[in-house]
Amino acid sequence: MKLRQFGFIAVLLLAASASGSGPMTPDRIAVHEPVASVTVVGLDGVADVDFGDTESELTRRGILRTDVDACGPTLAGHDMISPIFIEGRLVLLWAGDPVQTPEGVTAGTPVAEVRGRYPRMRNLRAPHGTYRFDGLLARDGDRAYLFLHDGHTVRKIIAGYASWARRLFLDGHAPC
Repeated sequence: MKLRQFGFIAVLLLAASASGSGPMTPDRIAVHEPVASVTVVGLDGVADVDFGDTESELTRRGILRTDVDACGPTLAGHDMISPIFIEGRLVLLWAGDPVQTPEGVTAGTPVAEVRGRYPRMRNLRAPHGTYRFDGLLARDGDRAYLFLHDGHTVRKIIAGYASWARRLFLDGHAPC
């Protein structure tokens, strides 16, 4: 019986080797998103998700997911965006690479380029003695982008209501 199992396994290994399948390296396992699928976060939100939408409405529409292994709810199809709700309404979107603004700012964009694309920004300094990033607040009416940066490049983008973006910065809260 054991000889039969050994023979079966040997045949499978030989077939796998002959087919060229071999071991899967991490770059072969990962599913890469096409470049054209980069998510754009604007001052209204992202596709099918607007600031001010309720948690219950987004859940009913199947956009807000709580069934994934994350630190909070996520948006279906937007893995690199964390929604922030206050009193049941979407007020901010916390975005990482490769999410970008309509002006092309993403994590990794040099601060000098951000200043060129948003010339009327306000500098926000992280409290002394903390390990938090400084910020650049680009406001348009009651909405804003908050670009968290390390002095050289953007590290995170937060978009939404300006008052909540500023409050999040001052309080130092992050989604996770």
